[in-house]
Amino acid sequence: MIDCNRQLREWHCPQVANFSALCRELTGTAFGELSRTCAEAVLKNYSIAFFEAAKRHKAGVRAGFPRRKRALVPVRFRFGSFSFDGSRVRLGVARGAPELWVRLGREVPYPTESIRSLTLVAGAGRLYLDVTAEVAMEVHDLDPTRTAGVDLGIIHPYAVMAGDEALLVSGRAIRAEERLHLEDTKRRSQKAAAKAPSKGQRGSRRWRRYRASGRRAEARHRRRVRQAHHEAARGVVSWLVSHGVGTVVVGDPRGITTRDCGRHQNLRLRNWRRTHLLACLSDKTELAGIEVVLVNERGTSSTCPECHRAVPKPRGRSFSCPHCGHTGHRDLVGARNIAARGGGSTRAPACVTHRRAGRPPARRDRRRHLFDVRRSCPAPGRPGRPGSRSQGKRPGAGSPAPGTVHAVNNGTVRGSQGSHANTRGTYAGVH
Repeated sequence: MIDCNRQLREWHCPQVANFSALCRELTGTAFGELSRTCAEAVLKNYSIAFFEAAKRHKAGVRAGFPRRKRALVPVRFRFGSFSFDGSRVRLGVARGAPELWVRLGREVPYPTESIRSLTLVAGAGRLYLDVTAEVAMEVHDLDPTRTAGVDLGIIHPYAVMAGDEALLVSGRAIRAEERLHLEDTKRRSQKAAAKAPSKGQRGSRRWRRYRASGRRAEARHRRRVRQAHHEAARGVVSWLVSHGVGTVVVGDPRGITTRDCGRHQNLRLRNWRRTHLLACLSDKTELAGIEVVLVNERGTSSTCPECHRAVPKPRGRSFSCPHCGHTGHRDLVGARNIAARGGGSTRAPACVTHRRAGRPPARRDRRRHLFDVRRSCPAPGRPGRPGSRSQGKRPGAGSPAPGTVHAVNNGTVRGSQGSHANTRGTYAGVH
């Protein structure tokens, strides 16, 4: 189909992109061992990608049409074209072709009768099965009128405000994983630069093994970051359910990459997996029976939630209003303004729960001692070890606001009025 559309484009004729037209073009064509339903699933993905690129191109956004040939593409198997036999799965093939069995590395986390489709995906030299299952919605005693605001971010993936209680999810471990992965990638590139084949030449077997190892490392890094996002979203939903929140107002970061914010900030925003963060939270809140409302987050971190006046863009994580004197955490201020835009009401946080997303890397980052300089969540590792540069009082770690309780992972409570504040739901022992 790609070759056919390329020829039609050269003849200045309309390309075939409609799903029905694609199916008519392939009527009577054999696909080897691939069944007809699987071939139609591939064509449907091609049609969706083509029209999505045309829609973005019409809106003035740079988008590429699906014109590159790929050796391996995801194949979807509908309900009834697969069956389970213990740790093996039989996938449907064309009539007369030998049976195709796939052995699973671990058990499927859903009952077999609830599975609706399977997608066979190839990545970094490995095969994966993407499972789509029908999961029953959980029933909780939630108050639809109780609203919480959620601010998505890079340093803190989720900042949540509900009433006078707050939740801060630190993403320092995710950023450490990204920095170490970038450092490893640069070192591998520098070491293999002299062995790279010239343009137009085929690489050696050693070069192909090097490229394969790089793809495996990239896939492993993506899996770790995605898993950390899912764990963070699960912790946020558990916190919302425990506080009886029935409606969540989330700041939509759509269009944040269309503005020029400088070379370094542009790179940070494009490496930020904001759509995956939002998708993880939306899926899990829907499963828990919590309604999600998206609002524009423009200016929420630079507006005072008390006097509702714009302030200069704060530097760092501290927010201070020069008009009314209100101070607080910048991300929590953004979450309060987001909740207000969705019709919710919040107050200055009297209890702040800290949690961490992801797992600290097994190797120690050489810039680890800089993490303790500005931090709203205690750093992983052993900062109090003798000889450590992070020992002692951390610069910039001021005392918390009066009346604020901070709960860390070991369950201890710190704050100026911790003995008089409510510490319900502050034990967040998640690494």
